[in-house]
Amino acid sequence: MRVCRVVLVAGVLGGRALAQTPAWQDLSLPFEQRASDLVARLTLEEKISQMMDRAPAIERLGIRAYNWWNEGLHGVARSGLATSFPQAIGFAATWDDSLVFRMATVISDEFRAKHEEYLRHGERQRYQGLTVWSPNINLFRDPRWGRGQETYGEDPYLTGRLAVQFIRGLQGDDPRYLKTIATVKHFAVHSGPESLRHQFDAVVSERELRESYLPHFEAGIREGGAYSLMCAYNRVFGSPACGSALLLKDILRGQWRFPGYVVSDCGAIDDIYLRHHVVETAAAAAALGVRTGTDLECGEAYASLADAVHQGLIAETTIDSAVTRLFVARFRLGMFDPPDSVRWAKIPITVLDQPSHRALALQVARESIVLLKNMGHLLPLRRDLRTIAVIGPNADQPAMLLGNYNGSPADSITPLRGIRDAVAPRTHVLYALGSELTDGSRAAALEAEAVQVARRADAIVLCLGLTARLEGEEMPVKIPGFSGGDRTGIDLPAPQEHLLERIVRLGKPTVLVLLSGSAVAVNWAQQHVPAILEAWYPGQAGGTAIADVLFGDYNPGGRLPVTFYRDVADLPAFDDYGMAGRTYRFFGGVPLYPFGFGLSYTTFRYDHLRLSSDTLRGGGGGGGADTLAVSVDVTNTGARAGDEVVQLYVRFPASAVPRPRRDLRGFRRLRLGPGETRTLTFPLVASALRYWDADAHRWALENGPVVVEVGASSADLRLNRTVTVTTQR
Repeated sequence: MRVCRVVLVAGVLGGRALAQTPAWQDLSLPFEQRASDLVARLTLEEKISQMMDRAPAIERLGIRAYNWWNEGLHGVARSGLATSFPQAIGFAATWDDSLVFRMATVISDEFRAKHEEYLRHGERQRYQGLTVWSPNINLFRDPRWGRGQETYGEDPYLTGRLAVQFIRGLQGDDPRYLKTIATVKHFAVHSGPESLRHQFDAVVSERELRESYLPHFEAGIREGGAYSLMCAYNRVFGSPACGSALLLKDILRGQWRFPGYVVSDCGAIDDIYLRHHVVETAAAAAALGVRTGTDLECGEAYASLADAVHQGLIAETTIDSAVTRLFVARFRLGMFDPPDSVRWAKIPITVLDQPSHRALALQVARESIVLLKNMGHLLPLRRDLRTIAVIGPNADQPAMLLGNYNGSPADSITPLRGIRDAVAPRTHVLYALGSELTDGSRAAALEAEAVQVARRADAIVLCLGLTARLEGEEMPVKIPGFSGGDRTGIDLPAPQEHLLERIVRLGKPTVLVLLSGSAVAVNWAQQHVPAILEAWYPGQAGGTAIADVLFGDYNPGGRLPVTFYRDVADLPAFDDYGMAGRTYRFFGGVPLYPFGFGLSYTTFRYDHLRLSSDTLRGGGGGGGADTLAVSVDVTNTGARAGDEVVQLYVRFPASAVPRPRRDLRGFRRLRLGPGETRTLTFPLVASALRYWDADAHRWALENGPVVVEVGASSADLRLNRTVTVTTQR
């Protein structure tokens, strides 16, 4: 009996001990409940301190400091050693969403490994965390925008498909813990000019907003599951994006049911009162941001939130909701749980720069290269030529390879080095700078040296283009062709164009390798240079990838994610956000190279386009949709294996409302051996054919014919069939 009493007392005492464990530390409870309990224990000042990117420690509760600002555009950035993949516009040119997923998985492996190692050394600084401010999925609507290199191109559908896979690779597949958090940015209608980004009102129609500027964000949130979103600097319909009830309340959290948190672009809350002049004080700007749904500020204006509460501009309960969302994110990353319980915390630091990561960087670089011209089958070159001249300001510049928002790879292979490593032992590789990127002060001397080198060569490789020192984010650059990070023209800088023409006129077999983050109008080159490659900013393995293509070890299969225009005069004004006259969807002229374009060392034939039905039925107003299967046979008709990117577009010949000239609605990259045939099948749902009815403020589906086109680019559509869409049941 006495023993029983002892056991009973012990059990009661144990129950009391368990009851005293704070709910936020109870691993058995849902993250939302734990976060709410933790926030309830904070003072107002402590809550506010957690709403800025440098969140301090709260020692009395054992909450560690955390810096929310981390960059991972195409690899872990600004944090020391990391694998550097091609710049975003480059890996978008792969048109290979499964490859993008593999790449993002490697990036998140390296983020986790670094973060855990930093923690072991007690470091919690900027660029050492797990909340990644990437991907940038703004529409690259105009080639003049310097940050277009960070995006996936000009098409909402392509951008959305790639974004979904990038996000999934970053965040991982664990049902409980996120590996990292992906942040889709910049929401919304944001793509230059850089010099005006803190003050302009992006004027667009309601249809353009819904059909062009938002679909890829919706895909990233609803399909990709991105747990964070960054709001933009600019205004939309007169409201600052970080204080827009339409964008953040009605669309993001209302229609899309976004469960995560919103972070401001850096300084965007200051812009609300200092440059947009929507309110007059920092306190009012901070209150507006939080009330409309911006939970976290990159900046310091949220330090005014205590004043805003005291002035009655915002309720403390609204702050509670924002802070709770932020702590749920940290709980989901496993930051308050034992490392042994978090799968991702076990990724070792030895994962950095491992051979498989280097190999993947090379594969992505290879797949990103676009063959724009190959007259007379100049390419591939023989690797045993007697002498090859490599000329140009981008031939041996490691920094150029990495674009912006980049990491620090262990080894960066320039085009010159890649070519030297690839040629036969008997081949001499000569090098000349040829010109500066933009400065013509030494033009005569540099060109003379390049001409001497070129005259000795059996073939010439000209490496020209741009760098992220010329195009990028809000930069103090003011030289001919460039201003503030943007471009004022889209042709090659004058010294490079002069060098190009002088070298080509020597009459030697010449290959132009363009390295850039945006479209370059190489009109003269298209007429006079036998072979042209676009290699973007190709990352750490760029030189090897370029050499592999030049000498035929890899058959190029990249495709353009943007239109290459002939002249800036073909475009509307840069600060005009209307879509008319822009991108393949609305451009009525003849481009230099069309969206989706890319050549190969082999050829492909398309046969037997067929539809599972001649009728596609959808619910009235864009309700439930039936799915149509679109099938096509693709054959490699050449003598060597190669990749083809099969593209499916739709157009609306009898629409009662203005529609795009055509819209991408499916793509697949596939590798085919010589003579091999594959059948591809694309699903096409009625909801993919809707338009936004601005009068009714909803999606609508038209009765009538839709032409389904399949081919090799937006301007090379080999086969088409017509389907009748009906909303009748």
